[in-house]
Amino acid sequence: MAPRSRIKKVTTLPINVVYSHLQQKNRVKIWLYEDTRMALEGQIIGFDEYMNMTLDNVVECDTKTGKRENIGRILLKGDAITLVQNARPEEPSR
Repeated sequence: MAPRSRIKKVTTLPINVVYSHLQQKNRVKIWLYEDTRMALEGQIIGFDEYMNMTLDNVVECDTKTGKRENIGRILLKGDAITLVQNARPEEPSR
């Protein structure tokens, strides 16, 4: 009988993902909790344990009309955030 292989579970904490975006200076897209029509794109320049974030070069994006408006530097409360993703995802290599 073949030996059973053990599956290793890896957990990535949300704060580590945010810190990775901060270190790599990625431009991120943030979906808002209360306003599903709007999303924010910007660069994370700081955050705390509550996931409050300071973002620079922020653009407010209307997901329905495609309208974009520059709003500069903001402080976004962590409880307003639904999702954080890379705004410019890498293309899969073929």
